Amino acid sequence: MDGAPLLKLEQVEVTYHRVITAVQGVTLKVDRGQIVALLGTNGAGKTTTLRAISGFLGLDDARVTAGAVTYHAERIENRPPHEITTRGIVLVPERDKVFPNLSVAENLIANVPRVAPGAAPRRLVELAYEFFPKLAELRDREAGYLSGGERQMLAIGAAIACGPELLLVDELSLGLAPLAVQDLARRLQEIRDRLGITILLVEQNAPVALGIADWGYIMENGRVVLDGDAARLADHQDIREFYLGVSGEMRAGERRSYRQVKQYRRSRRWYG
Repeated sequence: MDGAPLLKLEQVEVTYHRVITAVQGVTLKVDRGQIVALLGTNGAGKTTTLRAISGFLGLDDARVTAGAVTYHAERIENRPPHEITTRGIVLVPERDKVFPNLSVAENLIANVPRVAPGAAPRRLVELAYEFFPKLAELRDREAGYLSGGERQMLAIGAAIACGPELLLVDELSLGLAPLAVQDLARRLQEIRDRLGITILLVEQNAPVALGIADWGYIMENGRVVLDGDAARLADHQDIREFYLGVSGEMRAGERRSYRQVKQYRRSRRWYG
């Protein structure tokens, strides 16, 4: 794409409690209009990377201690969450996605910036109902009584109501049935296509994420170990072995780290 990326991380390091380094030298970029997938297993550093972008690190006594996070070519690392949100970056978190004691309708407007013109938020709420018709049926129900899939719909709908330019989605598939995940993934793609919202998706389910993404990054142990065109990553033998299981000397369905897979493949080529 032409021009500078919408979002860019350069050699970002995140430290917790001033001593524990959780993310080391992460570099990635997100161009306007893209869906970018950030993949990895638990503990890889994906959520920490999203928090470094969204400003929520401070809640966990963590900071970006090296590198730069730039949005529209302006530095935004270590800025408070409310300031990040007003710039057009909205996070759909991994947990605590909704206010359980508020209705669906109340949740959709709970985080809308107070400075937004009245007509604009109303139209965005209408769009949330268009993308997720089930929410319109449940608009008076308390969010605490929703299913996991319905909560995820509501969390994404509430993010849309904030009018984001960049949507950060943390673990779309967490705890959800495969059909629900596939449906949510298609909705994200539709949101990008219809509204032009750029999306950075953190996910463990590689087939789903790479199925809708334009570009993908693989994280392990706080570092990016591979990136590339999403379709090519989906066909990459090492990634297929890592996420889908391998055969031969390694038991089918057995998980390995990305580095172990690489080492295994080198050994297989050397001795095979």
